[in-house]
Amino acid sequence: MVYVKRGYPRLVVDLNKLYHNIEVAKNKCAETGAEIAGVIKGCTGLVPCARQFERAGVKYLASSRIEQLARLKENGFSTPLLMVRIPMLSETEDIVRYCDCSLNSEMAVLNALNEQAGLQNKIHKVILMADCGDLREGWWDKGEMVRDALRVEEQLANLHLEGVGFNVGCYGSVMATPDKLEELIHVAEDIEGAIGRELEIISGGATGSFMRVMDGDLPERINMLRIGEGILLAYDLPVLYGYDSGDLYRDVFTLRAEVIEVKDKPSHPVGKIGYDAFGHQIRYEDRGIRRRALLGLGKCDYGDPAELLPRMQGLQILGASSDHTILDIQDVVRRGIEIRVGDILEFDLKYATIVYLTNSDNVEVVYI
Repeated sequence: MVYVKRGYPRLVVDLNKLYHNIEVAKNKCAETGAEIAGVIKGCTGLVPCARQFERAGVKYLASSRIEQLARLKENGFSTPLLMVRIPMLSETEDIVRYCDCSLNSEMAVLNALNEQAGLQNKIHKVILMADCGDLREGWWDKGEMVRDALRVEEQLANLHLEGVGFNVGCYGSVMATPDKLEELIHVAEDIEGAIGRELEIISGGATGSFMRVMDGDLPERINMLRIGEGILLAYDLPVLYGYDSGDLYRDVFTLRAEVIEVKDKPSHPVGKIGYDAFGHQIRYEDRGIRRRALLGLGKCDYGDPAELLPRMQGLQILGASSDHTILDIQDVVRRGIEIRVGDILEFDLKYATIVYLTNSDNVEVVYI
């Protein structure tokens, strides 16, 4: 018999709110002449979530995980699939099998993709990545990039050079300013001059570049953005950068967790302090005896407890171990609200917590 998880912890996904967010983002981008690659890696490529992106008519469904894109292919999705993590040499066969297009920065991989596309009797589309300062993937030497683009165009008959792109903000925290996007356009135009035709796509980054859409200063030739967090959560731009995102839902995902213990306890551990279960030394504040509650999930389910956002006023997350989350509920009690064993508490989430939760077998996913 296979055990099937029921009840809590539970991740509730509001598909109507998700579709609304996709439509809003897509329409805003369309006003600037840009299309969207809907990035579904943040929710682990959940098929019902991906269906909303397809329903909204995005240009690409995108993920950094080949298994997620393979699942979409196996479930009959017709929207083209884009691999947004540059491929491993060892997975080029599957990239060609399951993906219509991939982001690339290495000639060795491009050569292997070309060989596999020939074996599979396909034309595989590629977008070449420029490193314009964030220092993750991409050609740093732009002259070399132009030369390699010409090699793809002229020598790799089973590949189609669809465009160029870049990433900013994910590693080096570089912002997608208009000037930074113009750097990418200059690279694209140098490549166009070398190959003698216009590229179909100039992909100007991810959710961070959506700021340019909202400010109305996205350079004209940027015609595709790869957006995930800005649709799934709509958290970073309003909270970190102060943008008005009132037309986007920030509660597409809700974590519901069950209280498994409620007791009065000291707020400082009693005994000689060493390291916690994850090898960290923690400083604890002594606030005397406090009302505390435990939840039946922990770091194995969501990663960092600091990235859970309680919806109940006065509830404080103290920390977590692998399978328990420790709450201070003293201020809740003072407001006349009693929390009992078996109660269900709700939390808003950040991007990383959704990634963890949708990967946890301990968490039931429910769609409304």
